[in-house]
Amino acid sequence: MSSEPPGPRSPGLLLVLSAPSGAGKTTLAHRFRETHPDAVFSVSATTRARRGAERDGVDYHFITSERFAELVRAGAFAEWAEVYGHRYGTLRSTVDAALAGGRVALFDIDVQGGDLIKAGWPDQAATVFVLPPSPAELERRLRGRSTDGEGTIQRRLGAARAEVARGLSAYDYAVVNDDVERAVACLHAIVVHERARRGGPPDPESSRLAEACRRGAALVGGWAG
Repeated sequence: MSSEPPGPRSPGLLLVLSAPSGAGKTTLAHRFRETHPDAVFSVSATTRARRGAERDGVDYHFITSERFAELVRAGAFAEWAEVYGHRYGTLRSTVDAALAGGRVALFDIDVQGGDLIKAGWPDQAATVFVLPPSPAELERRLRGRSTDGEGTIQRRLGAARAEVARGLSAYDYAVVNDDVERAVACLHAIVVHERARRGGPPDPESSRLAEACRRGAALVGGWAG
């Protein structure tokens, strides 16, 4: 048996991912989860209907407006918001379990929700804004999904620049999702760096990459204009 003391335990981290609709943050979050066994996906509750192959309890907890209101009154949400006429919320139990277990909790939520998580847990949360390569690519992705009507697509495109401006100004990091594997590598570096800042094992190379991701996305693809 080795007499060496165990290395430092990585602390729990709340990794918030936000993006305009169509940026691919959900795909990115699932890919990160697949490659990081200690990561858990925060399954939000929502009052909207299922889309495509979405599964209850996996992609979202699909609940009624009445049940959502009951949970709000009970203080069960760490954050919740109304987006495009539907309510979305993060259960407080998800946050507590991840931090207590030293795990990474992944949050796929909007900027308003991300701000609330950061405000509630300023020492445990890292916020990442995910960008598609350009406004034109965002439109192409939205149309390629074939799940929204023209009116919804135009509304989402109209809201995208405001979301990007807010995300780039308020969030800790910005990641361009032009290549999923490269974006996942950036998320990995951010997690290692943020955990090291909180007492976890240091990794200078990850810290350098994380710092490069901090603001680099603001100047690409026409989003800064």
